[in-house]
Amino acid sequence: MAEYTVSTPLTDEIVDKLRAGDTVFLNGVILTGRDAAHKKLFELIREGKELPVDIRGQIIYYVGPSPARPGQVIGSAGPTTSGRMDAYTPALLDLGLKGMIGKGLRSKEVLDSIKKNKAVYFAATGGAAALISKRITKCEVIAYPELGPEAIYRLEVENFPVIVVNDAHGGDLYQEGRQQYQVK
Repeated sequence: MAEYTVSTPLTDEIVDKLRAGDTVFLNGVILTGRDAAHKKLFELIREGKELPVDIRGQIIYYVGPSPARPGQVIGSAGPTTSGRMDAYTPALLDLGLKGMIGKGLRSKEVLDSIKKNKAVYFAATGGAAALISKRITKCEVIAYPELGPEAIYRLEVENFPVIVVNDAHGGDLYQEGRQQYQVK
């Protein structure tokens, strides 16, 4: 398991070197999106319409941040369960999305799409929302402001810590972790 510092947007070359279990510190821009935003994006894709954001090479962080307190860039910004976005994810990956950040397992369809599209699924540490938010240096709503915390935000991050769970080669940290502790 290796450690990388990676600048966004992601490229095939960057994604290709990442393996399940690697620690990655992200720098640059990441987008946010949860259930409601994903549903809106998916409807646009189905209708053949243009998305309100360019997702090519981007990372979507599954988060609904809480409001910022005075003097802060953002409030608490911990990951939400990724499986709720699984129905929409393959379509976004087909359009060039390169990474996702969340927590929990992904469906077989998403795992297959990650491999097909040379993408990566990262986990952010659940329960560390206040600490994670300190790695976010700028935050602005860029689409669907009516969704409140579920709007699509553009976040600028510095050394945002994540772990590769599912890599473009079929590696699966959750599966590997279970195998280490199975009784033989």
